[in-house]
Amino acid sequence: MRETLAALADLTRAHFFFVWPLLFCSGLALAFANYGGFSWELVGRAALIGLFGFEAGLVLNDYVDREHDRRDIDGSLTRYWRPFGARPIPEGRVSPRAAFALFLVLAGSAAAIAATLPAPHNLYVLGIMGYSYLVEYFYQTKKRRQTLPLAQVVGRTDFALFPVAGYLVHGSPDAAALLIFLFFYPWALAHLAANDIADVANDRARGMATIPVLYGMRGAVLWVLGFAAVHAAMALVFGLTLGTVALAGFLVGLILLGAATGLILRGKSPAAAMRALPLIHATLIVYAAAIIAAVVL
Repeated sequence: MRETLAALADLTRAHFFFVWPLLFCSGLALAFANYGGFSWELVGRAALIGLFGFEAGLVLNDYVDREHDRRDIDGSLTRYWRPFGARPIPEGRVSPRAAFALFLVLAGSAAAIAATLPAPHNLYVLGIMGYSYLVEYFYQTKKRRQTLPLAQVVGRTDFALFPVAGYLVHGSPDAAALLIFLFFYPWALAHLAANDIADVANDRARGMATIPVLYGMRGAVLWVLGFAAVHAAMALVFGLTLGTVALAGFLVGLILLGAATGLILRGKSPAAAMRALPLIHATLIVYAAAIIAAVVL
């Protein structure tokens, strides 16, 4: 039983579990501010949708890449992302059939809860869910054979749409929803390249055309720097619409992101990217908290 629980924890990246409902509900908080009608019951439903929905995507990621992950030669990033430092499917601790069943259970649970939302909000959320899982599959398979980073550019729209889905639990497609997307999308692209720099040895062994594989270490560093700069500009635009509390929180996040980018820029190595990743991930928590605080305070 203990071994099974450890495998499930690795499969779902369980130590990061609190981030996904927090991020999802930051979008919902902004919808409450714009449309009124606060409800703790709706917050609870949204938190479960965010948790189950994102965890399903993580399991899908492992399921689709199960054969390629057998080629890993560097366990640094695996130990960072997974509490017990292992990839359960390639190691035979979870069968592919069981992993796919877990994906269906998690995605089905999120979809069932989303279906209880009043129309058209249920359709908005279910539509983004379906799109995101399709895009996750596209990303995992397309990056195996590409000469341009189409997998990355299209694939990271799913992450940027995640807090948008939280907004659409109660809100409607509007300028605020667009700003949420434009704020998180360049962050997602910068984060992805940093993650790929940290994992470049494995991606080369797997035959994956990630950013550092396509453009080399210098090109990947410039990718991180460029999208971090775009994100900073969007943080100013978005923050101005939310007020001084959000601007202050975004400034803290940008300081952390700037420090992470500086580490990558100076080091230009997987080790530097590994040191930067905790700072990049911390910005996500700060951003979500800042959005919620801007609504509450």
